[in-house]
Formats: sequence, C-alpha cells, structure tokens
Amino acid sequence: MGALRRLATAFISATVIIGAADPDMAEVKGRLPGGKTVVVRLQFKKGVSISSKNLPKAFIAKSGNLPQWLYFEDLTPQGKRWALTSLFPQDKWTGGEVRHRVRWPKLESVWLISSLYTGHGQNYDKLMAANPKNPEVFKEGDIWRIPKVLLSPDFGGLAKAPDKSQPEDELSDEDRTVTFRAMLAYEKDAQGNYAAYRMRKGEALYSSVVMRFTDLVDAREVNELAIRIAKRSGIKDVRSIQPGQLIKIPTDCLADPFQPEGSRGLAEDRQMRAEVRRTTKIEAGPRLSGVRIVLDPGHGGIDSGARANGVWESDFVYDIAMRVRRLLELNTDAQVSITLRYEGIGFGIRDDIPAMTKEAVLLTTPPIPNDGESSISDSVNLRWVLANHFFATPKAADKRKTIFISFHADSLHPSTRGSMVYVPASNLVPSKYAWAGKGIQAAELKQGASVSFTARQKLEMEAQSLIFAEGLLKELRREKLPIHANRPIRNVINRSGRNFVPAVIRTNNAMTKALIEVVNLQNEEDAALLKDADFREQYARAIVRAIRAHFKK
Repeated sequence: MGALRRLATAFISATVIIGAADPDMAEVKGRLPGGKTVVVRLQFKKGVSISSKNLPKAFIAKSGNLPQWLYFEDLTPQGKRWALTSLFPQDKWTGGEVRHRVRWPKLESVWLISSLYTGHGQNYDKLMAANPKNPEVFKEGDIWRIPKVLLSPDFGGLAKAPDKSQPEDELSDEDRTVTFRAMLAYEKDAQGNYAAYRMRKGEALYSSVVMRFTDLVDAREVNELAIRIAKRSGIKDVRSIQPGQLIKIPTDCLADPFQPEGSRGLAEDRQMRAEVRRTTKIEAGPRLSGVRIVLDPGHGGIDSGARANGVWESDFVYDIAMRVRRLLELNTDAQVSITLRYEGIGFGIRDDIPAMTKEAVLLTTPPIPNDGESSISDSVNLRWVLANHFFATPKAADKRKTIFISFHADSLHPSTRGSMVYVPASNLVPSKYAWAGKGIQAAELKQGASVSFTARQKLEMEAQSLIFAEGLLKELRREKLPIHANRPIRNVINRSGRNFVPAVIRTNNAMTKALIEVVNLQNEEDAALLKDADFREQYARAIVRAIRAHFKK
C-alpha cells in the first residue's frame, strides 16, 4: 500500500458535527483517534483554521506557546490530512489522486482547493486544466479531481511545495493582476458598492489593499484611504487586523483592472492586455543596431527630488543613468543621448556621493541650467521636448527602435519597498499637444514641442512599454533586487483625486517609454541600497540586459 493510501485510511473513522450559524463560515468538530474532538473552521476567503485545544502534538508543526487558533499551514502533514478529512469526509483518497466533493459551494473556490490540496494557490490554473468540464462557480456535490502530479508532497503527491506566502509574487504582470482580481467579490451595502477582500496572513491595509487595488501611491493619501476603508469595514485599529478580516474597498477607488464587470476602466485595461498579446518584438540584433535610447536622470541641480533616511533622489539616480550609459556605449552600437548633465562631474560615475550636486544643465541648444530660475514644470517639459528632438534625427531612422527611460526614486509609505515602473496609459495620452515654452530659448522647441498620436499609436506605445517593463522586472528578479510587492507596473498615478501620466512619458514620441522608481526612499532598507555603489552598478546591468532583450526575438 502506498504512502498516500496509508495516510488516507488512518482517519477513515473521523466524524464531524456541523455547527455553522455564520454564512461566511462552516464549523465542524473533527473526531480524534482517542475520541476527543477539535473544532475546524472554513471561512470565506480566509481558509482553514483549527482550534489548538486538544490537538495532538503530532498534528502541530509550530513550537512554543500556541495561539487559540492555528492556520492550516501550522499543521504537520498528518494534521493537515486529518483537518481535510474532518471538513470533507466524502473526499475519495486513492493511491493516484484525490477526488474532492464540494460541500460548501459559497465558501470554497478553485484557489482554496488548490491551496489546501496542492500546497500552492497559484496551481489553480493547472487544477482547472485537470478538470476541464467543471465550472469555476462551485455547486454542492461537484467533484474536483486532484491528480498525484498536483497533489502536495505532504500527501504523497508530486507538486512543488510553495516557497512564498504570496506565490503571485513571481507571476507576470497580467497573471498577477488576474490573481488579485480573483480575490475580490463585488457587493453592495447601505453606503454603496464595494469590492470585498479578505486579508491574508502577514498583509497590511496600506500596502496589500490600498496600494494593490487602487492607483494611490502618495503616502499621505494612502494613509487617508486606509483609514476610510478601515472605518467602513468596522476596523478600530489598522495595526491589529487579523487574517480573514473582511475589507470593503469603495468601487470608485479601484484601479481599472479591478473595476466591476461592465465598467469602462476594466474594458480599457482588457483592450490593452489584448494588444500586448498580439504585439511582436522589434529586432535589432545583439549590438542594438539602429536603436536610439534617451536616458533622463530625474530632477538634478537645485532640485534634489525626494529626500528621506539621509538620501536624496537626484545624485543617486543620475549615477545609475550614467552607469547605464557607460555599459551601452561600451557594449552596443545604440545611439545614446542624455537629457541632463551635472557640471563638474560630466557623464562619469561615482562610488561615493557625499553631498548634493547643485549644478546641472538640461542639454538643449543652448544648455539651460536647472537652477530654479525656470519652473519645475518647464524642466520636466524640456526633457520630453529634447527627447523628441533626439528621436527625430535622423529622419530616416526606424521610429519603432526608440526607447526613453526616466530615472527616479520614490517617497511612498515606509511599509513598501522595491522598484516600480510607470508606462503611459493610452487613454490618458493626448491625441494632439503643443507646448509653447514661453520665455525659453531652445532650438529643440521648433521640432520637438508638438506631438500628434493616433489611437492605434497610443495603444501600441503602451503595449511596447509594458512589455519592456515586464522584461525589466524579470532582470531585477534575476539579480535578486527588490521589486514592489503589489502591482509594480502601473500606467497611471492618482494624486489629489486625479489620474495622470507623468509628463516625460505622456507626450514623448518614443515607441517604448518608462519612468522607473528605483527604490522607495521612505523605506530604510531601500535608502541604504541606493547609497551602495554595487547596487547601482547591479541595477544598471539589469536595465541594459532588459533593453537588449526588448529588441531581441
């Protein structure tokens, strides 16, 4: 008899007593071999929890003082098997697979069954493939087959054990978004429409709800919405939220990918995703022949950008941009242009950056000092004007082989860390725009200050930019560099109640364009990384590899 069959027969006499008054919870008493009973709960979008009272030591994987309730993952394989038998006594366990019978259709889901039986919620797509005739909406009595190849090793199966509490971290941007959306249920109460979410172990309201499901990133606004959501959800203290807590997110706060079915925002997001799937790569060869790249170091000169934890944005992102420039010019034939130069430093790199550099010029004709005499708005607009001028020369060049990267460091809620990449939302890019640049003398204004895009071009630009952003995240993961845990690729910023695309990528003629927030300076670990020259070199290498991969079939 195999290990799976032996484990199954060990609990063949387990019995349950149902006692569920809460529609969001099923509660049973699982009978132990010695006759005692232990309460096992199945809660909506929370999963399985087990009372620690009377539970045998052989069932418990944790050590030390035990809380009143244990999570399913706190059990040994023997304990997990007992808990599942208690909840689902009609399941059939054989030497090759498990046939799970749906008992509580309103509480069970493909994600839950995958988590419990395969050890990894993200196996839900494989579980769906193994049950092609089953609808995703459960009915009582439905049979779900979990083949041995998907079954957790805890139960004698062959599935790979999870190595993360949130397996979606390793997914592509689209798959991650689909996974997050599947965690929401759309409801209505006396205050109006909302998306219901159940908190998972280790999650925080700021990062795992507000920054995941909305487009807010400003620390103050994230805090304000977190407090508003907590109040609506009946939470008195946002610091003591327990796993399984119901969170009510107002529908009007949701980002487009999480809007309800039938909404305009969701339709536009799906249109963009479809465009990405049919977009083909533009090949340039290993030397990036014919590719034109504009690197834009954010802020500079008198404008330090964000400051926190003893680090300021401008000098450090400038150094990363210069390292990218050096690597590109040494190893490729790409035409590389820079929007800004630090006087006295030039295009050199620095290992030690002891103080802020206050002199920088925008490389227009003639150069314009970034000294505060012109507004920050003028400085930002001159960067995309300058980039458009670079891309227009020579006229015979392939406009598809153009890429613009703006380097920044963020100032977000301290609980978040890692890189974020912004690409231009096609619905927020104007069809026509002209910037007058009043009082500014720069030859580039004659050629680069007006733009015109068709709807098709805007969609293609967003798709190519998203593909590049996805490739960059892949390279950052390869280098084991931190990435924002919740939607690290975004196409809008929401601030003061308004959605917008940063100007440097909104009216930019590049086919591929991205604004990279390298780290979050409010996070101490991120700030320390940015100060490290080895990190800046590592980051630059990842960007160059991402550029080369973007133009390689």
